[in-house]
Amino acid sequence: MNRTTKIIGLLCAAFILHMGFAANANADFKVGVLAKRGAAKAMKKWGATAAYLSQKTGEKCSIVPLKFTAIEPAVATKKIDFMLANPAFFVGMEKKHHVRAISTMINSRGGKALKSFGGVILVRKDSSINTLNDIKGKKFMCVKRSSLGGAHMAWRLLMDNGINLEKDTAAFIEGGKHDNVVLAVKNGSVDVGTVRSDTLERMQDEGKIKMSDFRILHQVKDDFPFVHSTQLYPEWPMAALASTNKALADKVEAALIAMKTSDPAAKAAKIVGWTTPANYTPVADCLRAIKYGAFAGE
Repeated sequence: MNRTTKIIGLLCAAFILHMGFAANANADFKVGVLAKRGAAKAMKKWGATAAYLSQKTGEKCSIVPLKFTAIEPAVATKKIDFMLANPAFFVGMEKKHHVRAISTMINSRGGKALKSFGGVILVRKDSSINTLNDIKGKKFMCVKRSSLGGAHMAWRLLMDNGINLEKDTAAFIEGGKHDNVVLAVKNGSVDVGTVRSDTLERMQDEGKIKMSDFRILHQVKDDFPFVHSTQLYPEWPMAALASTNKALADKVEAALIAMKTSDPAAKAAKIVGWTTPANYTPVADCLRAIKYGAFAGE
């Protein structure tokens, strides 16, 4: 090999190495987000988080809004690198696809930092339904059967009180979005609905409803700032897929936990920030109790 050939070879190797670093520096990673109130609201809420993560990690982050039915396919086919969805999805995907929580969201309401949430069972203010037992024979709407705050929590509470939603109601139907459930109860198309805590308050803030038009069944009286009917469960986790590069996952985890309440990303998401992963065992216990999803056979 002559000198010229060696030089050309070295230059080619250097070029390939440089392109490899450049490609890595411009790598795009995707966060699949459960769009519980629709894609537009999900982008408005989490778009600033994508910009924040892009800046902090040095790698471009994009948000992928996902319907309830699209979460598992996106994980199974590795079309996303991170998953931000309700804890029921997380424990199911942890069991089936080995995703791992890297942080837990800290919600915000009235200046309080909240690491948990509950389910709300609501009826119209003028409804004749006053107790959980009165739900029997009535039309009951959840968000989706795959929704933790919008289905599973109330499902478990009713089961614990001897009510089988699939057998004891006139209908057990899905509204698709949290807003749809609330509005269906308001206009009388269903008798009872369930949504996650903070939905009613947020819809009132947006001028869509008045909370005084509704009544909460089995309302828990505690210092939690959102109305709720069920016990509380840990907030949404950010999870990394098993296939996600660990170094990238570590950078995303560090960036999220370092997020300040004053950061535009936190303000847009209406959260305080993020903390170390919570214990999601109570969520798995809930799914076992109602025999749902990956826990149906247990």
